[in-house]
Amino acid sequence: MNQDSRVHEQVESLYRADSRRILATLVRLLGDFDLAEDAMQDTFAAALEHWPKDGVPANPRAWLVSTGRFKAIDAVRRRARFDASQEKIAEQLETEPGDAAAESDESVADDRLRLIFTCCHPALAPEARVALTLREVCGLTTEEIARAFLTAAPTLAQRIVRAKAKIRAARIPYQVPAPEELPDRLDAVLQVVYLVFNEGYSASSGASLTRADLSAEAIRLGRLLLELLPEPEVMGLLALMLLQESRRAARTSPTGELVLLENQNRSLWSREQIVEGVKLVERGLLSRRFGPYTLQAAIAAVHSEASDAAATDWAQIIALYSVLARAEPSPVVELNRAVAVAMRAGPEAGLALIDAIFARGELTDYHLAHSARADLCRRLGRSAEARASYERALALTRLEPERRFLEKRLRELGEEK
Repeated sequence: MNQDSRVHEQVESLYRADSRRILATLVRLLGDFDLAEDAMQDTFAAALEHWPKDGVPANPRAWLVSTGRFKAIDAVRRRARFDASQEKIAEQLETEPGDAAAESDESVADDRLRLIFTCCHPALAPEARVALTLREVCGLTTEEIARAFLTAAPTLAQRIVRAKAKIRAARIPYQVPAPEELPDRLDAVLQVVYLVFNEGYSASSGASLTRADLSAEAIRLGRLLLELLPEPEVMGLLALMLLQESRRAARTSPTGELVLLENQNRSLWSREQIVEGVKLVERGLLSRRFGPYTLQAAIAAVHSEASDAAATDWAQIIALYSVLARAEPSPVVELNRAVAVAMRAGPEAGLALIDAIFARGELTDYHLAHSARADLCRRLGRSAEARASYERALALTRLEPERRFLEKRLRELGEEK
């Protein structure tokens, strides 16, 4: 391999490993997402041009940041020929301290944390937070994000453009929240990461039950967040994602059919992810400052430690769901607790709890609630009710593997007559 090829390979490796760090620092130095993105692309192009002739600098990241900053100032100066207001911006950028060589690993970590909190700011719409985080923090292309969420690329691109415009117009600060603001702001970040994970772990629509690329990105984000901010709920969320992801290989048959938790081949579960997840749960619980994500992870840990559904400690799961319902009241939590009660005390007990949720007018448009009710009615031999609930669930779901599963259940009901 010649010198040019070696340098090209090194630049590509740096881009894969460090481009998001460099972007985060450029956003801080330049105060503008689009300017920072253009500068980052320009600086890597400059590296490909200069490093084969001049050699790779001793501190490549510092060179890239410093060059990117100067490239951005040059770009603003060029615009100033047509827009006098740009001249003032260029002067401000030149007077701002920008010694990239002096950037410590700690300040670079702070930049990444600033970028995450800015992309997940509560002033932005939830779907914009997700899109902007995947684009700017994870480095996914607009087309990749659009494909993952089954959205037209131009629509997704507009979402990102509007989010950046909102950040500029609302003067959203590029900073880590103050300690007193952190709990509320961190929750918004965790929600974005979990939304990304859920779309990958259990897609909301489409032909495939899961999208491994999205859940992998969410876990990568979770690891980054834990590295930058080792709070108990960050541990809890990463643990929850790892424990749920550990079941991926067992959740569908070789032909892509849905396999329920109780019927999964647990030898296919990833022991490595389970071990890591359980350790994180234990650390989170020991902190005594845990919240809903850690409690959900604790429930997933109980499942992961059982050899099969019958061996599951359902009493412990019911108790954990009861604590979770007090910490974060939700009809979905109540539904999950009802299913656990049915596993321990029988289908009639679980059915009474689900019917009580419906009686309050809650979860009437949630397909999993009707599917759970149908299953309990089927186990009780109440075929007509089971059929009605399966049909309601089928009308509500938008995911093909779930549709096929429900259709199969309806066929089986017909065969039992």
